[in-house]
Amino acid sequence: MSKRNSQEAKRAARERLRAQREREAKRAKIKRQIVVVCSAIAVVAAAGGIGYAVVQANKPTRWEAAQEQKEVVAPANTSGKDGTTVVIGKDSAEKTLVVYEDPRCPVCAQFEQTLGPTIKKDLDAGKYKLQFVGASFLDKGLQGEGSRKALSALGAALNVSPEAFLEYKTALYSAKFHPEESEDKFKDESYLFKVADTVDALKDNKTFQNDVKNGTFDKWALVMSKKFDEDSEKYGLTGTPSLVMDGKKVTGSDGQNTPMTVEEFTAAIDKALKG
Repeated sequence: MSKRNSQEAKRAARERLRAQREREAKRAKIKRQIVVVCSAIAVVAAAGGIGYAVVQANKPTRWEAAQEQKEVVAPANTSGKDGTTVVIGKDSAEKTLVVYEDPRCPVCAQFEQTLGPTIKKDLDAGKYKLQFVGASFLDKGLQGEGSRKALSALGAALNVSPEAFLEYKTALYSAKFHPEESEDKFKDESYLFKVADTVDALKDNKTFQNDVKNGTFDKWALVMSKKFDEDSEKYGLTGTPSLVMDGKKVTGSDGQNTPMTVEEFTAAIDKALKG
């Protein structure tokens, strides 16, 4: 190889080396820029995540939001202040039996399973009207929200029709669906919908389902629970189920407790009706 060719080869090699170094320097610069940008994005994302977490932490719970709600949305088929008067039965019936129940209450479930058919027969016969007052004190005692969620769902059923309300209440308290007192199954909307699917008027009823999901009657459930608390002081109620007619407690043969058999219930009601 001539000296000239050798020099040209060296120059070419140097050019290739320079070009390679420029490419590497360019890649390194781009990499640094990407790292800076990604770091900035990470900082922003972290800040946003923290901000979101703070917002969520400070966001009121479903029931806090319901408590703060100014207006009560009452279901159809109600009357009285805030729609807390729920009366079902024939207009010809002269007297009204007020029934106080907490959805999670196991004794209420026993009461409904044993006496529900008798009460239904009495309503159909026009023997008396039935007024329902819901309670949710077990949510406080046992922790949870099942009583309030079930009350809100009962409001959604009542908004469909009184018949749907009664059928849904019967289903919620049935041996098949009523959970143990310590199990808060009624807090799950999917479970409430499962129970509702046994009621023709509520099965796949989108309006009912949306009212439950959106908590349309959550505030109503809270004021209904407050009515139970107020009536407890007024009538000396100590729990659920409790019965009142003409402003007086309806009790069994012991004069203290709610009648829990058909015989005791019928005797107590007949006595109250004679008043």
